[in-house]
Amino acid sequence: MKPPNRAVRVGVFGLLGSGNLGNDGSLEAVLGYLRTAHPDAAVDALCGGPEVVAARYSIPATRLHWYRGEYRTASRVGAIAGKGLGKLVDAFRTAAWVRRHDVVIVPGMGVLEATLPLRPWGFPYALFLLCASGRLFGTKVALVSVGAAAIGSRPTRALVRRSARLAAYRSYRDAPSRDAMRTMGVDTAHDEVYPDLAFALPTPEAGAPAGPSGTVCVGVMDFHGGDDDRARAEEIHRRYLEGTTRFVRALVEDGRRVRLLTGDEVDASVVATILQAVDSPLVSAAEAASLADLMAEAAAADAVVATRYHNLVCALKAGTPTLALSYAVKSDALMAQMGLEAYCHPAREVDADRLFEQFRALQQRSTELRRTLAERNAAATRRLEHQFAALTAALFPPPGRTDTHPDTHAHALRETP
Repeated sequence: MKPPNRAVRVGVFGLLGSGNLGNDGSLEAVLGYLRTAHPDAAVDALCGGPEVVAARYSIPATRLHWYRGEYRTASRVGAIAGKGLGKLVDAFRTAAWVRRHDVVIVPGMGVLEATLPLRPWGFPYALFLLCASGRLFGTKVALVSVGAAAIGSRPTRALVRRSARLAAYRSYRDAPSRDAMRTMGVDTAHDEVYPDLAFALPTPEAGAPAGPSGTVCVGVMDFHGGDDDRARAEEIHRRYLEGTTRFVRALVEDGRRVRLLTGDEVDASVVATILQAVDSPLVSAAEAASLADLMAEAAAADAVVATRYHNLVCALKAGTPTLALSYAVKSDALMAQMGLEAYCHPAREVDADRLFEQFRALQQRSTELRRTLAERNAAATRRLEHQFAALTAALFPPPGRTDTHPDTHAHALRETP
């Protein structure tokens, strides 16, 4: 129980500050909620890029992994030994960090999915350490508007399932995520679905375009398929890159200006390849450092065609007609939530000709779709206001209330053994 007159200690956890704009946007949304609803809370982070998080968001931050080479492939004996030792050290480091907090929030992100290549001893193990430590020390761990998907790898699935069961609060960014956790054996009867946290971020002001009018933003990704596609990852990447490049070339031949968007540092190689293949002054690359930058780019465009999930979120929140190069159920679910389910195209099988036809159809309904997006964005904002109110009720009990175990609060999550 928190002693009287002591500020509540809140930790945020995840691959934050590591170059993924979507993850950092989710953190920004949660920090905005905390600073508004709980301004006296003492907030710090256990994250992938502590230097970036500390500098950008003005909160203390600690490195998620003891071993600095955690995300590099280990082939030498020393590196393998370092990783193995790091797993043991991280168990104690994570426990010590969690113990210092009253609440830990995992802000959004696809922490319960494997739609991109993933190893069980990577982030799934880190998340399990977090949730197990929370249950051990009575710290409430909240998985807030997270993404989830059915996982084929048995070790990864076991870690994700156990982590979810140990959390004090869970909510999902779409219904398929909740359904996936149910199929993996988690009792989701008390879990809610809310929009992605990025919908709580400010919308760019109209009248301040980031680029020339008449532009089509094309969001690209260093896409190699998901965790179950490792055997054909290079083929998937080649087909995606060839199809996307052909589509950009078709836009240029149609006289369109094209702005290439990314959502992660690893996407830079795809941008470079397309710029080299389509050598035209009509094609340029945006230098976005945040989701706010991506939203500004999207707001200034006539249309957006994008792959990364948070490229789609930014375009939809900006109210710009959007076509998804969909690589996972989460993309299809997001487009359906926003009333654009007819404008999805498979990222694994990019057919440039058919994609261009879908793009033309999208443009023809531009005015109608902008009205639809305005309505859906207003609804998303209201839902996230409800989410933050629910978080306050679940994680920040009023003074005098003595319940501290996660199974005793109003949003208790009852699990079978």
